[in-house]
Amino acid sequence: MEPVPEDWQRALAIVAHPDDLEYGGSTAVARWTAQGKQVAEVLATRGEAGIDSMDPAEVARIRSAEQVEAARCVGVDTVEFLDLPDGTLEYGLPLRRRLAEVIRRHRPEVVISVNFRETFPGGFFNMADHRVLGLAVVDAIRDAANRWVFRDLGLEPWQGVRFALMGGSPQPTHYVDVTGHLEAGIASLRAHKVYFDNLGQDFDPEAMLTGFAGPVGREVGVEYAMPFELIAT
Repeated sequence: MEPVPEDWQRALAIVAHPDDLEYGGSTAVARWTAQGKQVAEVLATRGEAGIDSMDPAEVARIRSAEQVEAARCVGVDTVEFLDLPDGTLEYGLPLRRRLAEVIRRHRPEVVISVNFRETFPGGFFNMADHRVLGLAVVDAIRDAANRWVFRDLGLEPWQGVRFALMGGSPQPTHYVDVTGHLEAGIASLRAHKVYFDNLGQDFDPEAMLTGFAGPVGREVGVEYAMPFELIAT
C-alpha cells in the first residue's frame, strides 16, 4: 500500500448510516483536521432502522445526535443528513442526483465513503445500503463534474474531486498514518453509545480500532495506520 496523498484542503465524507465512518475513517479525519484541512460529513440516513428494540423515530433522533458528537471528536463541525430511508437505499438516478447535488455544493477535492464491494475484509458479506451508497458516490462524482447531467440542480459542475477513498474495502490500495490520532478516533466510535448498548453483545471500541490499525501500521512501517481503497476520478 502507498500513503494517501495529502496535498489537498477540502474533503467530504458521504456514508450511509451514523457510525459508518467511525470504524477507521474518522481516525484518518482526525489527522486531517489536525493539519487544518476542512472535512464535512453527509449521511444518507439517520440509522433509524438500526435498533430492533426502539421506535425508529426515537432511534433517528438519538443516532443523529451521536453522529454529531462523533464528528466533533475528530474536528468536524458540518454534519448533514439527507433523510433517506435506512435499510432500503436504492441505486439509481434519484440517489445519484442527491449525491451530485451534495458534491457540487461542497466542492471537495477528496471524497470519503464506504466499501461498495460485496464483502468486507475476512469475507463477511457487505450490507445492501453500503454497496448501494458507495457505488452511487463514485458515480455521482462523475455526474457532478458533467455540466450536462442533472442540469436542473442549478449548480455549477464540480470537476475538482481528485480521488475517492473507500473505507473497509477488501481491496485496500493506500493507507493513512494515524499514529497520534487513534484516541480521537476511539472517542468518535464511543460516541455511538446508545447504538452499541442495544446490539446485545459487548463491544470495545478501543480494542477494535487498535486491533485493526496496529497490524496495518506494522505492514506499512508505522505504529498505526488505516487502509483505504483509492479510486482515481
